[in-house]
Amino acid sequence: MGNSFRSIVVRCSGLPVRYPGLACAGPASRLPGFFRPPRRAGGLAVLAAAVALACAATAIPAAAEPAGDVVRIGVSNDRSGIYADVGGPGSEAATRLAVKDFGGQVLGKRIEVIGADTQNKADVASAVVRRWFDTQNVVAVVDGGASSTGLAAAYVAKEKNGTALISGGFAGDFSGKQCSTVTTQWAPDTYALANAVVRGAVDQGGKSWYFITSDYVFGKSLEANASHFVERAGGKVLGSARHPLGATDFASFILQAQASQAQVIGLASAGGDLVNLIKQAQEFGLAGSRQRMLTFLTFITDVAAMGLPVAQGLIFPDAFYWDADDDTRAWTRRWQKEANWDRVPSIVHALSYVATMHYLQAVQAAGTFDGEAVNRKLRELPVTTRLIKNARVRPEDGRVIMDLYLVEVKKPAESRYPGDFYRILSTVPGDKVFVSLADSECPLARK
Repeated sequence: MGNSFRSIVVRCSGLPVRYPGLACAGPASRLPGFFRPPRRAGGLAVLAAAVALACAATAIPAAAEPAGDVVRIGVSNDRSGIYADVGGPGSEAATRLAVKDFGGQVLGKRIEVIGADTQNKADVASAVVRRWFDTQNVVAVVDGGASSTGLAAAYVAKEKNGTALISGGFAGDFSGKQCSTVTTQWAPDTYALANAVVRGAVDQGGKSWYFITSDYVFGKSLEANASHFVERAGGKVLGSARHPLGATDFASFILQAQASQAQVIGLASAGGDLVNLIKQAQEFGLAGSRQRMLTFLTFITDVAAMGLPVAQGLIFPDAFYWDADDDTRAWTRRWQKEANWDRVPSIVHALSYVATMHYLQAVQAAGTFDGEAVNRKLRELPVTTRLIKNARVRPEDGRVIMDLYLVEVKKPAESRYPGDFYRILSTVPGDKVFVSLADSECPLARK
């Protein structure tokens, strides 16, 4: 794949719009009886037609209130590929659960939830979301899936004066260069994930780093953020090796990392790529050597796919863990019933619920479905759902600030029941890990 996922820049009404080539990480697979077997990643190219839709995002938004007695919330994400487990139908179930908990209606209109598979293609996402707004009385889009498809959904939501609630996109663009007055980013971004990991590793003696990186926008963004923090903490980056998305043979990349003699090998990958990379790294003797492997974004599906014998000892940040407290455990049981699944929810599922609940509260308070008005209220209201800790929406750029857990994967003998994977080591305050407003790349924040 090489450089096939480079960003494309177009100019709309004199404004440069950058359309990333691909998105953030996706899930791994489910183990038998708990998660599905692994699926190979397909090519996830962003078609040029999708780029043209960015120009439409600069148009004046429509202002009409939805007609009829039903409004809909659309959940757009991957339903058939490598990201389906971490979002997929599980995010739709979480959104339905939020609607039910809110009472099933708002402003006198019944709320329905619909969903669609974007196939990890930005042009498909744009077409689906546009059709929803035009013909299905959709007022908001949740999850968005991979960052490329999430950005496509956000562009259409802006054009249609709807709302984009990004719970599946981890690239920083949603609240950075591509921020919008109708978009909020609920998923932690690569800046926060890297910030939560790097300083502690450098302080513990990890002064020299080498990265094995997924060769698309998420991996590149994560490597860039992590490199910044390594150097700021007094460390040194010796180099990186970039693998294509969906690679099956990581031998050459692992050998390059070993040859670097770096003290820390940063794995700027996620989902199925991360699972395969760590498994093969163990076969090459990298695990347990003097070189330490660190991950930044590891889904609970990744841990399940690797198995505790392989994943044990990994330390990484996460904003949600289903077994963190009584609130998360109770919600997990309700989500499992709604989704008709026995597996445990991912961070994306939990954030889809929280974002939907907060959106409905904002609609109620604003007294309208108008995207601009709702999002002004959405930024004012406190986040009351207790699945994530100390959350708030930053008004200037739509970045949701929240605390992050630093978790360690348990040893097999320490796990007492399915999904009992993590030990929470500490809680990192959100204000210390997310990008500050002064450093935000969001144009709206600089006005």
